[in-house]
Amino acid sequence: MGFIMEFAENLILRLMEDPDQRDEAQRAHVYRMKERCERTKAAWALPLRPYGFWTFERFNSQLAWDPQISQAAGRRDPYDDLLTRHAGPNPPPSSSS
Repeated sequence: MGFIMEFAENLILRLMEDPDQRDEAQRAHVYRMKERCERTKAAWALPLRPYGFWTFERFNSQLAWDPQISQAAGRRDPYDDLLTRHAGPNPPPSSSS
């Protein structure tokens, strides 16, 4: 009967993983994830577009060219609104013939 117990004990010990090896693998995973998170957080601080992207001539020409964009609220020239508001109606043409 002792032979069966010894065999079962050896079988169980061979099937079990080494706790030190498991601990080392878990630590390596945690350190990899921490480094990856730090790189992600550092990337969040960077701008999505390079410096000067919104001042490229192609972008500005599209803004001026497309009336749907150029006349949108916040992009209209406020002085245009003042001129149209204070210009008043055109005087009627004189017909002195």
